[in-house]
Amino acid sequence: FQYLKRFERGCDLDRFWYEAHSVEGSPAECLQLFLLHCGVVDPSWAELRNFTWFLNTQLRDCEASVFCNPDFVQDTLKGF
Repeated sequence: FQYLKRFERGCDLDRFWYEAHSVEGSPAECLQLFLLHCGVVDPSWAELRNFTWFLNTQLRDCEASVFCNPDFVQDTLKGF
């Protein structure tokens, strides 16, 4: 949700890192962003769960990768 919220505002996500146990926004705002970005019209709860699980896994891997660390790659992969 934190990434999607910043993406919607046009923020630079290259320098953002998820902070565990931090709470932002309301449950309604979270659900609205998930519905907007999941890519399925009228998704089931299972489809929303799969979307959030996949997104979370991809973002966790991205944060852990040295190749996605802007301090390591400098400006060679800007926006990647």
